Amino acid sequence: MAARTGFLTRALAYFGVRRIEAASDRRWTGGASPRFGSYSSETNAVSETVRAKSRALAVNNPWIANGVAAWSGNTIGAGIVPTSQHPEPETRKVLDAAFKRWCATCDLDGRTDFYGLQAGMFRGTVVDGEAFIQFVTEPDGLRLQLIPAELIDHAETRELGGGARIIAGIEFDARGRRVAYHVRPLDPSAIWESYAPPVRVSALDMVQLCRPLGPGQVRGLSWLAPILLRAGELDQLEDAALVANKVAAMHAGFLTDQNGAATGFPVDGTQIGSIMESGLEPGTLRVLPSGFDIKFSAPQQSAQLIDFAKLQLRGIAAGLGVPEYLLTGDLSNANYSSLRAGLIEFRARIEAVQFQTLVPQLLQPVWERFIVHAVLTGEIDAPDFEARMPDYFACEWIPPAQAWVDPEKDAKATAAMIASGLTSRRRAVAAQGYSVEELDAEIISDRQRETGLGLSFGPETTNA
Repeated sequence: MAARTGFLTRALAYFGVRRIEAASDRRWTGGASPRFGSYSSETNAVSETVRAKSRALAVNNPWIANGVAAWSGNTIGAGIVPTSQHPEPETRKVLDAAFKRWCATCDLDGRTDFYGLQAGMFRGTVVDGEAFIQFVTEPDGLRLQLIPAELIDHAETRELGGGARIIAGIEFDARGRRVAYHVRPLDPSAIWESYAPPVRVSALDMVQLCRPLGPGQVRGLSWLAPILLRAGELDQLEDAALVANKVAAMHAGFLTDQNGAATGFPVDGTQIGSIMESGLEPGTLRVLPSGFDIKFSAPQQSAQLIDFAKLQLRGIAAGLGVPEYLLTGDLSNANYSSLRAGLIEFRARIEAVQFQTLVPQLLQPVWERFIVHAVLTGEIDAPDFEARMPDYFACEWIPPAQAWVDPEKDAKATAAMIASGLTSRRRAVAAQGYSVEELDAEIISDRQRETGLGLSFGPETTNA
């Protein structure tokens, strides 16, 4: 019965009507009336197809590749850094130092550090719609391994009895809580797609990162879904325009024998079949014999083509959620006001993603898992851990600083807000991507070193 249920679910997903346009090759046309069902069924039905198309587009399309890089670079940057919020200063230093040491070696594949894994997870979320990471306990400590989204067996959908079930490779208990992931073995040497039975991995050892669209959603949907069709059609438009320009650049001419009695070519050149190459030279006037006429090809060029392409790129930028200039790299029509307005809106979106998706789904679970592992293995001496667990788990995540549009004005405004009590130094320093405690310690260290060397750096002065 369970196998039959799984088969019917996959069959309906395959043959059913696609409510998400990106899963098909056309838009809603005619008398079609698009409707959207439950988030779980709609996303499960198309996530694999949309993921495959999105990967191809992100690799081959320069606009989309730039847009994805803009999201990743501005959201993750050099990395979102944790700083412990334990009430005791000495304990905070111990926790921060232990995590910093672990960051450098936490990648199971040994290719990057924790902040590189952040970037990989987030890029996977944008392109694939979701990203997975697995906690692996090795003899030398806790490690993290990125798991490709396709290895979470999408075809594994069945009832388990007692209200428990597996949906698209994710197992839920009777209360709807995630208890396990069914992961197919990873074979990095495999050239072709192959199938191996999935292995059940406890949800305690897995992290899924995806942007939630609505309640009940199980698998993620690529952020490129709203723009897949538009970007594909824009590629076709560019190809057609390129061919037209190639034809126009050939400057081909056609000789017409109006009387039908001429033999050979009336001009000099190399004859290849019925084609004459180098029939004319620059700056020459050629008199054609009687009965001959010549016409040159002049393909029609659409004067509105560039404007239309820009309109499509604006739509792609809007669908991807990035300012147009970050997608195209074109600053020709930008000014201070337009750049600032675009950046403010984009940074608001970035902050929402950082603190509503990245922190609760990925960063905080990794911090808590590391603290538990470090305490259990004795790397961190915490005899009061069980009684004060929330204090050890308390953590502030500091995103990378966003560059100021006008550094002088922004610096004066920040200083004025601190002086008037409208913000704190902690918040102002955190906005620059630093921990206020680390910054204060660096300032004290600098002052002591300068005093010991007999150096004195005062404020810059200018002559009136």
